[in-house]
Formats: sequence, C-alpha cells, structure tokens
Amino acid sequence: MGLVLIYSAVLFVIAITAVADLRTTTAEVAGATLVVFGSAVLVGFLVMPLGWNADDALDPRRFAYLPLSRLTLAALLLLVGAISIPTVMLVGLTIAQIVAWSGTLASALVSVLSGLIVIGTAVVGARLASLVAARYLSTRRLRESFGIVAVTLVVASLPIAVMLALADYQSQVLPVIRRLAAALEWTPLGAAFSAPASAAAGDTGDVVGKLAIALGFLAVLAACWYFLLGFVLSRPERSAVETYRSGLGWFRLMPATPLGAVAARSLSYWARDARYFVALAAIPIIPIGMVAALLVGGIGADVIAWIPVPVMCLFLGWSAHNDVAHDNTALWTHVSAHTRGSDDRWGRIVPNLLVGIPLAVMGSILTVVIVGNGEALPGLIGLSLCVLFAGLGVSSVSSAAFPYAAPLPGHGAFIQPQALVSNAATVQSFTFALSTLFAVPVLAIVLFNPFTTLQPNWAAFIVGVPLGLLVLVIGVYWGGRIMVRRGPELLALSSQN
Repeated sequence: MGLVLIYSAVLFVIAITAVADLRTTTAEVAGATLVVFGSAVLVGFLVMPLGWNADDALDPRRFAYLPLSRLTLAALLLLVGAISIPTVMLVGLTIAQIVAWSGTLASALVSVLSGLIVIGTAVVGARLASLVAARYLSTRRLRESFGIVAVTLVVASLPIAVMLALADYQSQVLPVIRRLAAALEWTPLGAAFSAPASAAAGDTGDVVGKLAIALGFLAVLAACWYFLLGFVLSRPERSAVETYRSGLGWFRLMPATPLGAVAARSLSYWARDARYFVALAAIPIIPIGMVAALLVGGIGADVIAWIPVPVMCLFLGWSAHNDVAHDNTALWTHVSAHTRGSDDRWGRIVPNLLVGIPLAVMGSILTVVIVGNGEALPGLIGLSLCVLFAGLGVSSVSSAAFPYAAPLPGHGAFIQPQALVSNAATVQSFTFALSTLFAVPVLAIVLFNPFTTLQPNWAAFIVGVPLGLLVLVIGVYWGGRIMVRRGPELLALSSQN
C-alpha cells in the first residue's frame, strides 16, 4: 500500500508540473491537451467507484435513522465525500490548470470557474456512481467482475502509453490529440476544460456555450444523485437472489471414481468460486505489463515472443500451490473418505491441465504466426508445457506440505485473512522460484544448442516436455503421500482460515 501511495504521489507531481508547463505553449496546444487528459480524469471519477464499492462508509442507508431531510443529507454526504485523496489531487491539477491559463485575465477567470465546475462534477459523479454500485452492483461477483474488466483495460492500455511515450509528440501525438479534443470539447466531459482556451482566443459565445454545457451536466448529475438517494432510502436493501441448479453438473461428466469426484469438485470451484475465477482471469493480464516494459527497453519481437505464453503457463501451474487451504471444512470429505493422496492431487490439477495444455499449444501457434518465426514453435511449446507441468508438480507438494491461511469460501479473492504467523510470502516466493528453475535447462538448450545433430527448438521440445512430466508425476505422488500422512492436521489448519 505504501508503494502505491508513493507511486501515486510521484505521478501527481509529474502531472501538476506538466499541466503548469503548458503556459509556455500556444493556447491551441494547451487547450487540446487539457481537454483530452482532463476528460480521461473525469471519466475515472464517474466510472471507477463502480468497481470497488465493497463497503462504502458513506452509504446513505447508514444515516437513514438520523433526523435529517433528504436535501440536508445529500449536501452533507457530498461535502464529506469531497474530502478524499483523489479530490485533493484533482484540486491540485485544477490549480495547475489555472496557472497554465494565467496569461490573460479572461482565461484565468474562466479557468477558475471551469475548475470549480470540474471539481463539483467529479465529487457528485463519484457519489452517484458509488450509490449505483451499492444498489445495483451489490453482489461480490459483479463488483469483482467489474474490477477485472477495469484492471484489464488499464493494463491493456500500457502498450498504447508506451507507444505515446516513444513517439514524437509534435508530429505523431499532437495530431491525434487535436482530433480527440475536437470531438470532446463540446461534450459534457470536455466542455469545462476547453472553455479557458476559448476565452484566451476571445470567443465569448463559445465560452458561454461550453460553461452552460458543463453546468447542465453537473445539474443533471446532482438531480440524479438527489432522486436516487430518495429512492434508496425509501426501499429495503437488496438481498442476494438464491440460484438453484438441477442436475449433477461436472459430477455427471466425470468418471464415478474418487479421482473423478475430486476433479468435478475442482471444476465446479473454478466455474463458481470467485477465489478461483478471479485469479484465473488475472493470469492473461500479467504478461501484458512485461511485454510493454520490454517494448520500452527496445527488445526485439523474437525475444518478446518467448514471454507471454510461458509466463501464463507458469502462473497457471503456480496458482495451485495453496489449493488445500481453500477447501476450509470441505476438506473433511477427503479425510473421512480415506481418499488416496494421488487421487486427491491429480483431481485438483485437472482444471489447470484442461486450460493449460490448450493454452500452451494454441497460444504458441498464435505467437509464432504473429511474430513470423515458425521455427520457434517446438521450443515455445516445450518451454510452456515444461513450466506448466513443473509448476503443478511443485504446487502439488507445497499445497500439502506448506499451506497458509486463504480466503474463506464465499469471500472475495482479494481478501487476505488475519493470521498471527503467516508463511504466505515465503511459500509463494519459494514455489514460484522453484517452478521457474525447471525452465532453465530448456532455455539453455535454445540459447546454446549443446546437441549438434538436432535443431535447438526441437531439442528444447524433446527435453522440456519429459522434464515437466517427470516433475509433475513426482510432485503428485510425493504430495499425495504428504496429504495422507497429514490429513487431520491439514483439516484442522484449513478449518481455522
């Protein structure tokens, strides 16, 4: 959390400095830049509260018992909601915008007025979005799904940011910003930001029209906030709707054996439990940031091609390293039925294999097609399957030998339970490093080609797949023996999560 605050503070200082420095440019360039990036900031205030409104301290229903009128309560909630770190940052950016337009008295005065409108719009819009989330996105699955989409969009925008950072601003970036500003300056998002530029150019009619649009948008948001507040206060809180499913689901499709039963239960977890599907959805996001960082460093496509699919397979295998702790009291069914350890271990990794093997093969094929290097296909498949199998083998041992406190069933994937002593960081680091270690021989073959009679990529495939399978088989049976020996102890530990 401290690193996030430091990172945000650094970005805030950079943004304020950049906005204030716009006073040295022309009014047209400053206006276009502020319209585009100001609109993006305003969208963040209007949309992002929808994603993490898990427990809103300013939920109006908490204050329904107070002897306050709806108008008074709405005003007080807006006033208190304005006291937040994002709002303080927005105030700082607004002051920097005023500095940027300090060249003439008219543009400075209009920038003050537009800044006040922007701050009011951001505060009212954020409270309205929070109220919508509290009323209509009340289930954890909806909130976390929205959070995944938001994080995916943010990470997916990294390559665009990298391209903008590497491009020439005057010849490549500024024309795009001008076109975007032309489309946004007469919309509710950009009108307030473009009004000072019109004032600097002496277009009084444009200034009045844009400020009217901005004020009208603020009035609409305030009216929606006021009436939705009354709607929420006059109706009971929504409760989760029970869903009833008929049939046996995965249990009907899997074999009627202990291994099949464990596999069916694991597949059901992956489909319904937020602790599993949120982690699964986050796996494709990780390589995007790595690829963006390498693009900044000028690394070629032939090298970057070896990263996305193997990294996803690595995290997919590593994701099972604490699977036993997620069972909580359900682990009792395994212990009481005297399930064979190997059946338990194989059944738990069936979902990982069903997803990971097609990912390794099809993802590798897609990668070499995009890069245009078909010779790398065997080596890329061999490396991907090696880290997938090795990660599952290591995880099969660690989940039985070194489990740690995990979120309870029904809780969110981002909730970490309190524990007096936790070895989570140690276990996570050790299992991840050990899973990565098995990729070293495969990469060494690709780089140094010790086999004189065999093409290096085919040699990597021939070595990587059997190596991964060997680690997987050893890990499954070793972890199974630990599971049988420590069954009651693991049940006691998982029940205390």
